[in-house]
Amino acid sequence: MEKFDILAFAAHPDDVELSASGTLMKHIADGKKVGIVDLTQGELGSRGTIETRYDEAAKASIVMGVDARVNLKMADGFFEINEANKRLIVEQIRRFKPDVVLANAMSDRHPDHGRGSQLVSEACFLAGLRKVETTWEGEKQKEYRPKAIYHYIQDRYIKPDFVIDVTPFIDRKLEAIMAYKTQFFDPESKEPVTPISGKDFMDFIKSRMREFGRPIGVEYAEGFTVERILGVNDLLSLK
Repeated sequence: MEKFDILAFAAHPDDVELSASGTLMKHIADGKKVGIVDLTQGELGSRGTIETRYDEAAKASIVMGVDARVNLKMADGFFEINEANKRLIVEQIRRFKPDVVLANAMSDRHPDHGRGSQLVSEACFLAGLRKVETTWEGEKQKEYRPKAIYHYIQDRYIKPDFVIDVTPFIDRKLEAIMAYKTQFFDPESKEPVTPISGKDFMDFIKSRMREFGRPIGVEYAEGFTVERILGVNDLLSLK
């Protein structure tokens, strides 16, 4: 498989859409290869089913234009940071060979987010160890470690280490989010009310993006945190 530029991991289908889809679409528009790996099927969600989640994720992927999407089928709410799950992620890292990995927030309201964040981070390191053996489609994989891992910001506010202007992609981002029609606001829905199903939740998403965009003088931005100090080549290119 051709090498990817960015591989975004998510504890649940819709995590990436909510927090980093603008960034992915911006890089796709620049000709970068981008993929998404969902750790779980979101089967514990109060609204919808596994089947509707797959259908919604497929529609959101078309809106975003991602090159590949994989679901590792870990247990929603109960997946653990263990060898078996790390190996599942290592396989995908070695398969797609991304330069950059995006992962869930390091800490958040949903415990899967922080746990998924740590799981992906540890797997990124292990993927670079040649004595960690994995196979894909019957062939032994070579060691590979991404250049960087960045964590997108989700429900709880975290001060970002950097933000990315995604203003030109705001409409498509909202379209990708609303592809999950069972999860978000639908006045006709008879499903249970959840913290993310109200009309005001989309206002929150846009407000958070405005908050991140304001310091750099743009309308909408997405924020990320880092695991190590960043380096820059040109002070004049910073916003």
